[in-house]
Amino acid sequence: MKFIDEARIEVHAGKGGDGAVSFRREKYVPRGGPDGGDGGRGGSVIAVADRNINTLVEYRFARIHRARDGERGSGRQCNGKGADDVVLRVPAGTVISDARTGETLVDLAEHEQRAVLAQGGRGGLGNVNFKSSTNRAPRKSTPGEAGEHRVLNLELKVLADVGLLGLPNAGKSTFIRAVSSARPKVADYPFTTLHPHLGVVRVGIDRSFVVADIPGLIEGAAEGAGLGHQFLRHLARTRLLLHLVDIAPIDSGADPAHDARAIAAELKKFDPALHRKPRWLVLNKMDMLPLEERKSASADLLRRLRWHGPTFAISALTGEGCKELSYSVMKFLETGKAA
Repeated sequence: MKFIDEARIEVHAGKGGDGAVSFRREKYVPRGGPDGGDGGRGGSVIAVADRNINTLVEYRFARIHRARDGERGSGRQCNGKGADDVVLRVPAGTVISDARTGETLVDLAEHEQRAVLAQGGRGGLGNVNFKSSTNRAPRKSTPGEAGEHRVLNLELKVLADVGLLGLPNAGKSTFIRAVSSARPKVADYPFTTLHPHLGVVRVGIDRSFVVADIPGLIEGAAEGAGLGHQFLRHLARTRLLLHLVDIAPIDSGADPAHDARAIAAELKKFDPALHRKPRWLVLNKMDMLPLEERKSASADLLRRLRWHGPTFAISALTGEGCKELSYSVMKFLETGKAA
């Protein structure tokens, strides 16, 4: 199924039913008095987070959602029937905002979390509500209230513990294939990843974490270049970022240090809070270097970057170092401390 992480919908709540004007009419009951019932409540439109859904594709095509109106009241003090609510199930992690004002209405981050998107109108009052000692035959009732109408933006931010950063062809998809059961496309050309992938990494019987792979970033991503900027929001909920760097690029003119700095700069431009998240440097494709050159190449790159944070040397293709990295990530998520 195609991954859809944005949608715009219209929601229309139902109108409340009108109150009734009616008088009791029975044999041997003279001057029976008013008995008009109230109108029923209009249906509301409610969003519910569901962890079993992972895309907003349904709302890309079904854009208008209407709840029914409440029924009007009737005689014998019979109230009108209230309309059923319309329930929209969305992926956990969906942020809903008003399309006109941009105001965020709700962030549905938890499974079965609910939010009313459009409130149904209240039913009107029947004339039985207006009788008094001085007005024994009221001919007054009130109409039902109109339901709310909104145009909403739905934006999915995937729920993952760890996010992968890096240039196209840095080996992110190969890495997630190596440590989880996820199977994103892998090929020898840039931008093979066109939408986010989630993988569950298991490091024990009851120990696991979720990693998110997004399309590769390029310089200028914060201004709209490439694809990755569209998906950076999916890293907003992560607790740790793994920055994959190709230690042995095929292009002889490529500079891994410059590329790593460029990715960090794009991250800061897009969202300073995202830039402040814990970030580890992962030097990938070590299998492309001779054994005797690996240590010196890594040291030279770290020196040029002035990097003093956690660093891991791996080969996602052969699996070298991936298990150790996975255990270190799990320890960080459990304790908040790097291995």
